Amino acid sequence: MFCVKEKSVKLTEVMKSKFIAILIPLDDDSLFKDILKDLKVEYKKAKHYCYAYRVGMKSKSNDDGEPSGTAGRPLLELLLKRDINNAALIVVRYFGGVKLGASRLLRTYVQAGVNVINDANLIEMN
Repeated sequence: MFCVKEKSVKLTEVMKSKFIAILIPLDDDSLFKDILKDLKVEYKKAKHYCYAYRVGMKSKSNDDGEPSGTAGRPLLELLLKRDINNAALIVVRYFGGVKLGASRLLRTYVQAGVNVINDANLIEMN
């Protein structure tokens, strides 16, 4: 099992939309609301703040207005498949004016998540 050592941010652009993936250490799920609130201030003009987190045995995901199942759940699946715990994965989307369609949207959220995880400083938990 792995955890995140420090915050990591990675930008993915697809058809004029910007997807900013953020991977953050999270030891207590009650702190997540404040993290999300801060991100909404930092990226205040974004249209969507999709997320997934895993803390111990608890997990949660949210599509934040995107078509059901295209963002939050796939991000959670990434955390599970990569065996990452005590972490939050948030993808902030700035809509570029071009609709991607559900399948392209799903692939893009997953790719944004993969990009930030591959770039992150992960450490193995004992």
